[in-house]
Amino acid sequence: MRIVVQRSKQASVTVAGEVKGQIKSGLVLLVGVTHDDKEEDAAYLADKVASLRIFEDADEKMNLSLLDVGGEILSVSQFTLYGDTRKGRRPSFIDAARPEYAIGIYETFNKLLREKGIHVETGVFGAMMDVQLINDGPVTLIIESKA
Repeated sequence: MRIVVQRSKQASVTVAGEVKGQIKSGLVLLVGVTHDDKEEDAAYLADKVASLRIFEDADEKMNLSLLDVGGEILSVSQFTLYGDTRKGRRPSFIDAARPEYAIGIYETFNKLLREKGIHVETGVFGAMMDVQLINDGPVTLIIESKA
């Protein structure tokens, strides 16, 4: 799995003009799944995201996690994270998992975050989505479940 993590002051996702998910302070996650990802990958990344110390403490040091600050998550499925642009001008998405497989891993990931007590909003898996956010910092990281 590959996730782009963005610290956000607020965010929302809209499908066909209708808001499907929105959060206040927290994290926006663009979540990609590849063929060999398993529930263990989802569990590893759920733990990583929940405890990643990227929020500022009283001394303005990134020392607090999402759990520490009571933040929310907007999780958006994003197969294009596995786009390969090394050859030609058009990305190849051969490394992205098929939707019927990826949706289960993606839903497991979100369920595991919710089990940690985190409020999680989502877009619509596989839909064309408009994502709006106010990036806080900006702080943007890429995390993966495989080395």
